[in-house]
Amino acid sequence: MRALVAREVGGTPRVEDVELPDPGPGEVRVAIRAAGVCHSDLSMMNGTLAPPYPLVLGHEAAGVVVEAGAGVGLPVGTHVVLNWAPPCRDCWFCRHGEPWLCERAGAPAAARGRTSAGEQLHVTLGLGALAEQVVVPARAVIPVPDELPFADAALLGCAVLTGVGAVRRTAAVAAGESVLVIGLGGVGLAVVSAARAAGADPVLAVDSSAAKAGLAVAAGATEFLPADDALSRAVRARTGGRGVDHAVECVGRGETIRTAWRATRRGGRVTVVGMGARDDVVGLSALEIFHSARTLRSSVYGSSDPERHLPDLARSVLDGGLDLAPLITDRTDLDGAAEAFARMARGEGARTVVTP
Repeated sequence: MRALVAREVGGTPRVEDVELPDPGPGEVRVAIRAAGVCHSDLSMMNGTLAPPYPLVLGHEAAGVVVEAGAGVGLPVGTHVVLNWAPPCRDCWFCRHGEPWLCERAGAPAAARGRTSAGEQLHVTLGLGALAEQVVVPARAVIPVPDELPFADAALLGCAVLTGVGAVRRTAAVAAGESVLVIGLGGVGLAVVSAARAAGADPVLAVDSSAAKAGLAVAAGATEFLPADDALSRAVRARTGGRGVDHAVECVGRGETIRTAWRATRRGGRVTVVGMGARDDVVGLSALEIFHSARTLRSSVYGSSDPERHLPDLARSVLDGGLDLAPLITDRTDLDGAAEAFARMARGEGARTVVTP
């Protein structure tokens, strides 16, 4: 089968022929029908993370079960969304109601399959979904209704579950509260949409690219603000001089986390969704931590239990309560996926959906 393979840090991924094993007991083969190009995959390529190579990229996807191993109850033909962090349900975190922090889930890569030259192949987050097919544990797929469009289903598996969960569960945004969203990729726009749906007002959207203004408004932002040195003053001017109740950082950089902190009111909440580099340090003085009384925390996978929360999101899409159209700015096939990553690196557009 064909898959998008990265071979080195900073290199351009290319479509290659690869071989996957047959599904073993408890595993399924899924034909990928749609996959999103996510910033976490870019982190696998640019050195932010350090996965082994060669590596099949992709983890945000939906498709159809085409083969099942022994002991799998899912019938062939079932429409599914891939789950890149299936909880074990047995570790301390799972048993204490935090499956998104499962000790055994979310490894950067897993060894699976071979290249056409016989090299050991690795797959991103245990999936490698920018490919024609994947072979994964049955617990790494979540059934969804057949009528749910594959492009929408794919985004539910990462961008939407992460963004909506950050608003609903991690930050617990309430109606009437003010929200600042920094970084307007697919996840950031999902945060904007969820904040607006929660009744937040204002919802201030920020990005370094002014071209994102239209996308922000379409997703539900009340106003787009440029990412410049005057941002903190601009936010305070729109919030009675206090700063926002909630700032959600969707970039994963120390500089923008610090910006989110400065723009938040005393007693407010800063939620970090973006995944940054190990050596990118955020500096906060002991005095300002005490004086500001702000809360700073991260949101891993939107503090979500995918098996529980993803079907709810699927129903919201089908009944019209959740519109994902503003999140998708480009569509391409597998051969165009490398250019989609280049656009993402340049800060252009939101989500590209790949149809292998």
